[in-house]
Amino acid sequence: MTTISQPAQALHATGVKDIPSQSEGYVFNHTMLRIKDPVKSLAFYTGVLGMTLLRHSQFPDAEFDLYFLAKLTEDERNNLPKTEDLTAYVSRQRSILELTHNYGTENDADFSYHNGNSEPRGFGHICFSVPNLSEAVQWFDENGVEFQKRPEDGSMKDIAFIKDPDGYWIEIIELKY
Repeated sequence: MTTISQPAQALHATGVKDIPSQSEGYVFNHTMLRIKDPVKSLAFYTGVLGMTLLRHSQFPDAEFDLYFLAKLTEDERNNLPKTEDLTAYVSRQRSILELTHNYGTENDADFSYHNGNSEPRGFGHICFSVPNLSEAVQWFDENGVEFQKRPEDGSMKDIAFIKDPDGYWIEIIELKY
């Protein structure tokens, strides 16, 4: 069953409020995922999904590192600011993925993070839209990416779900024009 969006007026009954003027200028900047092994995660997010590592911040006293990635155009990649300006640049962006690595997790064979899709359920997934779903699926197969759901599985033939190295689900949808 497919649900169609209700007109904005009808949504007020569900708790949706008018956008307050005080929130003008707010930008949804990033989502953070904890990762076990930064080498594996960075290889996946840069080498398979084509994201660009914008900034790597190290906090050795607190025993964690932060990695900020974004999906950039070639022009954006070629015009990144100097290293000292990257903190300000990252704070102005939309749709950043922050990966947080707590030191030592990569060396513990039994360590894993809860991906939110088993009990107790919580976080579900992030999503990438791709120009061609079939070509993306072929690319993922060529790179040994694990699928949670292939397009041919189930009733929803226009989406796939893949897993990153920590088992987080990534929905893959085709761009609609």
